[in-house]
Amino acid sequence: MFKKHQIYKTDKYNMLTVEVQGKTLIVREISDQWGEECHTFVSRPEMLHWAENRFRPESYQGREDELEAIMKAFREV
Repeated sequence: MFKKHQIYKTDKYNMLTVEVQGKTLIVREISDQWGEECHTFVSRPEMLHWAENRFRPESYQGREDELEAIMKAFREV
């Protein structure tokens, strides 16, 4: 059985989850703009590096709390 972590969910069309399958981390990002994207990582540091590049502070100006919540959720995986 895989462990699934919800990073965020605004509705059924905009969400991000991480599935832990042994040592493999699978990030599923569903958005109404791009559909579903899947990213596979072999380590937590690799996934966190991707997350830091994907969720940039300049994209969250005025919504720093939202960015911090997303990054905290990634760190807790």
